[in-house]
Amino acid sequence: MPADRSRSWTQTLLHFDFTLFLVTVSIAFLGVVMVYSATREQLILSGLNQYSYLEHQAVYVLVGLVVMSVLVTIDYHQLGNLGFVAYGGVVLALLGVLTPIGKRALGSQRWFQLGPLQLQPSEFAALAIILAIAAYLQAHQEDEMDAKMLIKILILAGVPMLLVIKQPDIGTALVMGFVLLTMLVLARVSLGWLAILFAFGAIAVVAILALGVLQKYQLQRLTSFVNPNASTLQSGYNLAQSKIAIGSGGLFGTGLFHGPQTNLSYVPEQQTDFIFTAVGEQLGFVGAGGLLLLYGYMTWRVWSVMRRARDPLGKMLAGGVLGFLAFSIFQNAGMTMGIMPITGIPLPFLSYGGSAALAFFASIGLVLNVGMRNPR
Repeated sequence: MPADRSRSWTQTLLHFDFTLFLVTVSIAFLGVVMVYSATREQLILSGLNQYSYLEHQAVYVLVGLVVMSVLVTIDYHQLGNLGFVAYGGVVLALLGVLTPIGKRALGSQRWFQLGPLQLQPSEFAALAIILAIAAYLQAHQEDEMDAKMLIKILILAGVPMLLVIKQPDIGTALVMGFVLLTMLVLARVSLGWLAILFAFGAIAVVAILALGVLQKYQLQRLTSFVNPNASTLQSGYNLAQSKIAIGSGGLFGTGLFHGPQTNLSYVPEQQTDFIFTAVGEQLGFVGAGGLLLLYGYMTWRVWSVMRRARDPLGKMLAGGVLGFLAFSIFQNAGMTMGIMPITGIPLPFLSYGGSAALAFFASIGLVLNVGMRNPR
């Protein structure tokens, strides 16, 4: 029996997607370098350790690799059984962060302060939705999709989405909504139901704006997308500086650690939400384009795993991750170039932050897991 198990694991490992793994690791370590480039000058001027952000991000990447490796070793069918457990844990954390034990900053209440570290439960919300919906559809794979099943799926996604909106964090809620849409399409929900959901979604957006759920600066971010030149010193400042940083990079960039926009911190939150501007300025069109090509290859590999998955659970897990990654990449890079509204979501594997890094590494771990157990 031990010999059989060893041979089975060896055969499974032969189907490990090393190219997806290497692309993920490459982007993550590029992120460590770019986070360092975006923070070193200001830390030096403040008399602080210039390697502080670099060291933290490197630790986040290493811990993320451990999480990814652990998820790869467990058959994803067993992970499906734990989907509701993970979902329940995230919902409880989202409830807890809204209590007095949650930390409030920048007009939002999203974090738990754990000594020198911060934990942001909303970063895991999209992953929790993926696991819960995939597990639910796996359990009902013999049933035809009807209104009752659809309502249950909407409740599964709606509870964490409402809690995230309450923080408020409209960017993460948009990501979760796109993940839900991706999984509904994969579940072959009819166009009629999808049209009704779009109508309800539009009504919900109007209600959120009318009820004053969002902070003033969040509304200004959204309106600056419609009229970016209305006030470059207020709501449009981030976008204006972001475009200047990317445009000043030219074809080949100003060189690593030599970008004036980056070094002088003209772009706010450049190590997190606007990390793509540091790439555009220092590495130029070639570097930024190369990064987007790596992201494109990553999403193609995830799509390939989803396409060849042989059961609903594997297809839904990989498809949910595809929606999670694709929308996060497009939204984050797009907002820095002015083709998408500015929302505070991280660029996968590149932006500074431990919670986001763990969530994205866990997502790739799920995809690698499904791919290993669904060979061609």
